[in-house]
Formats: sequence, C-alpha cells, structure tokens
Amino acid sequence: MISKQARVLVVDDESDVLFAIKLLLKTEVREVVTEKNPENLLSLLRQQHFDAILLDMNYRAGQATGNEGFYWLGRILEYDPTAAVILMTAYGDVRTAVRSLKAGATDFLLKPWHNEQLLQTLAAALQAKPRGKSGGPGPKTLPASAAATALLGQSAAMQEVRAIIEKVAPTDANVLLLGENGTGKELVARSLHEQSRRAARPFITADVAALSTGLFESELFGHTKGAFTDAQASRVGRFEAATGGTLFLDEIGNIPLPQQAKLLTALQNRQVVPVGSNVPVPVDIRLLSATNAPLHALVARGAFRQDLMYRLNTVEITLPPLRERDNDVQLLAQHFAQVYAARNQKLAPELTPAAVHKLRQYGWPGNVRELQHAVERAIILGTGPVLRPEDFHFPNPASADKAAVGLASAENGIPLLEVEKNTILRAIERHQGNLTKAAKELGLTRTALYRRLDKHGI
Repeated sequence: MISKQARVLVVDDESDVLFAIKLLLKTEVREVVTEKNPENLLSLLRQQHFDAILLDMNYRAGQATGNEGFYWLGRILEYDPTAAVILMTAYGDVRTAVRSLKAGATDFLLKPWHNEQLLQTLAAALQAKPRGKSGGPGPKTLPASAAATALLGQSAAMQEVRAIIEKVAPTDANVLLLGENGTGKELVARSLHEQSRRAARPFITADVAALSTGLFESELFGHTKGAFTDAQASRVGRFEAATGGTLFLDEIGNIPLPQQAKLLTALQNRQVVPVGSNVPVPVDIRLLSATNAPLHALVARGAFRQDLMYRLNTVEITLPPLRERDNDVQLLAQHFAQVYAARNQKLAPELTPAAVHKLRQYGWPGNVRELQHAVERAIILGTGPVLRPEDFHFPNPASADKAAVGLASAENGIPLLEVEKNTILRAIERHQGNLTKAAKELGLTRTALYRRLDKHGI
C-alpha cells in the first residue's frame, strides 16, 4: 500500500505522461510534482523533499539509449544516495532493467504501463530504501532510517542482538532471523544491509510465503517475454535485481518442499534460470531470510529441508519478544511518541507513570509493531500534553493466547490436553491445512499455534 503522506516527483518531457501519472496518483499520495526539464532536477531536490522520483530515461527526440536517464540517476544519487528512483522507458529490455538496478535505481518501469503495475512498483519503492525526515531538503543519513528503530533497547537481549549484528553485518554471511511477528525482523535485515559493504547496492525483498506455485519462479528468477500467457515483456527476478546487493526473503519457513528445492538449487549454483529460458544467469547476492515458524522443529518433522536451512543460517539471530525486553517498552513508547507527534505536528507528550505501568503490564502479542500502532493511535486521539492510561486501548490481554483456557475445557471426561489437541486438529482440517486461518479461528497467534503443534506432536 502506498503511503498517503508520500510526496512524489515525476520527470518526463511528455505532457501526456505527466498528466496521466498525476491523475492516477492524485488520490494515492499527498502530493505529485511534475517537471518536464531534467535540468531543473537538482534545484527541486534542494528545495523540497520527495519520497520517490519517477524518472524518464530519454528526453531528446530520436534518442532511445537511456543514457540521459542514467546520467540524471547518477546526479540524483550523488546528491542523495538513499533516493528511491524508478526509471521509466518505452525502449526497455532485460539488459536495460538490470543495468538500471545496478546503477542504483530502486525499480524499472516499462511504458506503456498498467495502472496497477505502476502503483505496485511505487509502493515497493517507497518501502525499499531508508527514509530521512519529511519536509526538509538535503541528503538523508542512514542512522535516521526506520531500521534503527528495531535496534532500540537497553535490555540484555537487545544488547546481545546488536553485538551479533555489529560482528556479522560487514561480512557476506547468510543470516537467518527468527522471532515472533512484529519483533522487527525486516528492520534488522535492513540494518544488516546498511552496515554492510553492499550498502550502496540494492536491498530487494520478497515475501515468499505469499507467492503462489505458479509465480514463485517468475518472481524470484524472472521470465522471458512469452514464457506464459501474461508475460507481455521480459522481467528481471528478485535474485538478479539484487545482484551486488542484498536479497531478503521473508516468511521462509512457510514455503512448500518443491519450492524449497528450487531455492536451494539457486543458492548452491549461485545462478538462476528465468522461466522460458535455458540460459543460466549468474547472481551475486548476500542472502538474509526470516521466519516466525519453528524452523528447527519443521526440519525435525521433515517439513523443511535440512540442507536448505544450513544454507540460510550461517549465522542465526533470534529477536526477543517485547514482553521479554525488561524496560524497553517505556523507551520504545517514548521514541514512537516523539516520531508520531512530529508527524502530526504536535508537541511530543510525556507518558505518566500510570501510563508506563499499563504499557509494561500488557503482554504485547503483536510485539514492537503493536506498541507502535498503540502509541500512534494515542497521539492522534490525545488532546493534552501527557499520555494517560485511558489513552491506550488494548484487547483482553489474555485474548492472544486464549486457547490455553478456552480450548481445554473438559468434554465428557476426556483429558484437557486431548480436548485441546482434537480442537486444533478439527480447525486445521476445516481450513484444509491452512495454519494461518486455523490460528485465527482458534483465537491464537500463528506462533502460539506452532507451539501447540510441537507440544502435541502434530
């Protein structure tokens, strides 16, 4: 989803293109600025902050090399190395797309575009690179990125995580990030990339659990034009797009065995074969992956390949849940209060001792992400100079794990554990093995359901 607060700059010498993009994005972002002359680019960047830039690659009549686009891309990145730039051209091919990404573009868009494709590309670009503070000109620095938030904390658990990151980040070691939903696995992955030798190269992400069997190879390895019905143009896959940089694969524990085998082959051979081609493409990536699934238990059950896990976890980092981070709740709450107060043009409020006590007593099943949303809501709805307990609204603290009691009510003298096991099995069967839907029906987080599967040997 595109941030409604985003400011987008579109640079193209065709008035029709500028009008069409501005019309499309008018209801999607806060502001769209259009410019026909790329010579005015740097002046605009000095005067205003833009969250993303859509940049045409050809400006002079009869030119189709794209060299002008590469030149202006270089000038933009000299001024702001973290700028999210999407290159646009009507004369694209796989080679041009790869060159664009290697030159530092965040993404590549072929004209004419489908509106949904443009929106998806822009949404991905807005998330792909670290952001500076909105509303101010000038280059942004990496420590101000969202990734830094994931490393806030004085607890012993977070100090250990930071120590590991400091040692591992400068290397090319593959890293496996484990932890519950909302603990900041993707943000830690971005931090590892930002502190690595590959920081100036692309950081490409993929939620592999969301890829259907038919899209898995196409999205990760790319495809050629005509490879399948909807393949109207060749497309670079995530592996090739990340060459020279970092590839982050999220939800790695939820992909089926056939896809695990394809992924393992690509990692072992350090090359991919696009769908519709028989020519291997070499790739040079640093692989980071994450899962909230109990990966070692999945390996023991034969649901996850052991040889693939060895490829993924040269180094393994487990992110602690927020409930195990001592006084970090107060520190993070104060940080988010400052962030969202500034974003909503308010003075940063203080948290009363009673409010801090309420936050520390809550179990935070959604971890840091849930705390962030709770503070944002309190800032938006609050009216005074302080945040009080009544400004924070939580569901029943027991609801995130209510099955511990709710599932285990006795039925006709059957032991409680057997009742729980049978209830879980029935829910999984009703949803044809979809654990996410089964967990939702049972009132559990997916992590809590995995724990029960392990406990009952299911």
